[in-house]
Amino acid sequence: MDKRRNAIENIFRINLKVKKRERVLIFTDNERNILNKIAKKFKRAGNKFTDEIRFESYLSTSGHGKEPPEKLWKEAFGEKILKELKRKNLLNPLIAKKITEKKTKEVEKIIKQFKNDAADVIIALSHYSTTHTRFRDLLTRICGARYASMPLFDEEMLNGPMQIDWNEMSKSTKEIARRVNRCKVIEIKTPDGTQMTFSKEGRKAYTDTGIITKSGEFSNLPAGEVYLAPLEGTANGRLVLDWAPTRKLKSPVTLYVENGRVIRIEGKEIFAEYLKATLAERPDNSNIAELGIGTNKGASRPDNILESEKIFGTIHIALGDNSSFGGQVRTPFHQDFIFFKPTVILVFKKGRKILLDNGKLAQERH
Repeated sequence: MDKRRNAIENIFRINLKVKKRERVLIFTDNERNILNKIAKKFKRAGNKFTDEIRFESYLSTSGHGKEPPEKLWKEAFGEKILKELKRKNLLNPLIAKKITEKKTKEVEKIIKQFKNDAADVIIALSHYSTTHTRFRDLLTRICGARYASMPLFDEEMLNGPMQIDWNEMSKSTKEIARRVNRCKVIEIKTPDGTQMTFSKEGRKAYTDTGIITKSGEFSNLPAGEVYLAPLEGTANGRLVLDWAPTRKLKSPVTLYVENGRVIRIEGKEIFAEYLKATLAERPDNSNIAELGIGTNKGASRPDNILESEKIFGTIHIALGDNSSFGGQVRTPFHQDFIFFKPTVILVFKKGRKILLDNGKLAQERH
């Protein structure tokens, strides 16, 4: 069997373990025409595993972390939930990420009431990521849907990063998370000049293993990372960017960070101007939202953040929203940046240990 077709079928067979009567929703946006073709290949493969599989395409949101449009909420959650959210004027502020905590509780109550109408499995092939959205959070946390998030996906990824031993990677990823979860502070540096320290106090490091077989689980595909939300207000240092999400920068862009926020951006690259404009849109866009550690030994491409952030021995740091994985910042923006050959030091109440040394995993000494 063709390796790529086998990798697609393994998404249903191994990664999601789809059952015959489960309702599967595959969706994409219209940002790239190729995504429609890929999604339809997924749908054809999925017909072997379930009797109920749907495909939906929608107008691009033009940004990672933005909520998808109304019609996708209807497809994913069902008509009853959508009708109630609209009747109580909750849907529009929810999609705009301008909803209060009190109103969020109302949303959750409605969704709990009709959660059995929601899809069982989601395969999110939109160009722009829906991982850090209320849409994803409510589907997994309240409805118990299993969610494979695949932003920026292309068919080349069906080779290296999707051909790995999933169980082996899951085991090693969980071991790294165990080590990270024991520390209080994390220090980072790279040969290119990145230096940062932040508190992890009260925050949990999660695993993205690609094994999405239990109710409410979600993961990227390709998968392979440990990630956490740094405690807001504690990150200090500088980030030297050599890569944008899908290309190498012509010259470095430096982000200066104080008290958890990017306060200044320097660089002659046009990408620096894009970042300045984006961070000026909302103060919360400048939040240091995430630290991730790549754990996929089959990942290698540096020019696509979906794969590059999974490369074993790299780290990535994100700006913007972190509300879906333990943080306190909600904003319709979440952007990751990859860093190669990092040294990562875990600081404990007593002592410190190296986790990554110039991109190489350090063995734990007891």
